[in-house]
Amino acid sequence: MARAEIRRFGSPEGLAAEVATTLISTLRDAQAEGRVPAVALTGGTVAAKIHEAVAASPDRDEVDWSRVDLWFGDERFVPADDPDRNAGQAAAQLLDNLPLDPERVHTMPASDDGFADLDAAAAAYAGEVREHGGGEFDVVMLGVGPDGHVASLFPGYPQLDVDDEIAVGVTDSPKPPPERISLTFPALNRTRQVWFVVSGEGKADAVGRALAAGTDLHEIPAVGVHGRERTVWYVDEAAASRL
Repeated sequence: MARAEIRRFGSPEGLAAEVATTLISTLRDAQAEGRVPAVALTGGTVAAKIHEAVAASPDRDEVDWSRVDLWFGDERFVPADDPDRNAGQAAAQLLDNLPLDPERVHTMPASDDGFADLDAAAAAYAGEVREHGGGEFDVVMLGVGPDGHVASLFPGYPQLDVDDEIAVGVTDSPKPPPERISLTFPALNRTRQVWFVVSGEGKADAVGRALAAGTDLHEIPAVGVHGRERTVWYVDEAAASRL
């Protein structure tokens, strides 16, 4: 397991700019090695800033975006056009602004996609990962909630102990909407790098507890995710205030 690195920034904008630059260089280097890189995207305010920074970067053309696989760490199980969808937010900020191959953009199912139920939708996404995934991600980006949750893996929930599935359904989420799909710890951990992207005073306690020794993942799920090569916490000064 890679020891966590901590990168601190004076503002969310500075954090987003650095992550965007690092993502572009990581994808460029992977392609230079002859690989098709895979990234798992996240949602949230700081993710939106990162997506916008990537799309606006003067270096974005260093990457052949038609040869990048994009996945999602979790999704809200709502209709496809619901503004709560991570995929819709990512499309507006990033995906629609890059020359991507649509077949390499792997969105999670929506509630109006015709699946019998939430579990069937989660199983379908797991099947897509098995069929089209390359075995591991290059980067998994994750926000962290004030309660320490990552993706849609919440403290005390049974999904934290699932070790034989790629994706799971989540019901009765403590934050709306109540139904979600999430990659599991085993799936998230099949990655070269994990980047936690966190901003704001409201996240400071969760960041401090996640980076403290001996924290239980059932209390702070963020401690359950780590990269094979690197685990990096990109935090602004407000989120880092209790380190």
